[in-house]
Amino acid sequence: MQLNHAQRELTLKIVYYGPGLSGKTTNLRQLYARASPEVRGRLLSVETRDDRTLFFDLLPVFFASSRGYNVKVKLLTVPGQVIHVATRRIVLRAADAVAFVADSRRSATAENNRYWHSLRDDMRENGLDPDRVPVVIQFNKRDLPDARPEEELELLRRRGREPVLGAVAVRGEGVCETFHELMQLAWQRLDADANLARNIGLSEEEFLLRVFQHLELRGTSLEGRYPGGKSSRGGAG
Repeated sequence: MQLNHAQRELTLKIVYYGPGLSGKTTNLRQLYARASPEVRGRLLSVETRDDRTLFFDLLPVFFASSRGYNVKVKLLTVPGQVIHVATRRIVLRAADAVAFVADSRRSATAENNRYWHSLRDDMRENGLDPDRVPVVIQFNKRDLPDARPEEELELLRRRGREPVLGAVAVRGEGVCETFHELMQLAWQRLDADANLARNIGLSEEEFLLRVFQHLELRGTSLEGRYPGGKSSRGGAG
């Protein structure tokens, strides 16, 4: 988090982390398509020479609090390929919350586990406490035939402390719900550390409203929850 009282600006950093091709970029592209043009910046992609390996995406979402603080939420992905360890650590630096995007297929279990341990190692390398940084686990590709059954995800929910959500990101399913968990946990952690409600007059309710009233939420479990939310995808990129 970057809090600049002189410029009345608060910046949050949310990182999507996980194995290559697990759906990190798809999550950001879905959020971009659902966000109102007036609150979103450009979706920036930097790729390698083979035009396939994504270094990172940057999707800034802007809004102003009732007390006049400008709030920027930066959403980034890390490259999943093994050769980009250093880049992953740079992107993860100073993250306020992390979405761990896993592949639901049983055949991806070992790769998911390897990247989960890498996430915790990369956090430590950046001076982050893996037990304090909010993490939301998204099991993507729930539509594939060899996906883990829902019972296994429920077992993970009961066994761990991180929220576990299912998703089919290519269809937009579970994308907004994952983002909502990230925003809520990030605010709660930052409020506990910096007392955002008192210092800048930004409550959890207002924070979530300001973000999600500018997202298209139809067809999600959040539909109707935030007054003033988008009712269409006009202007989506």
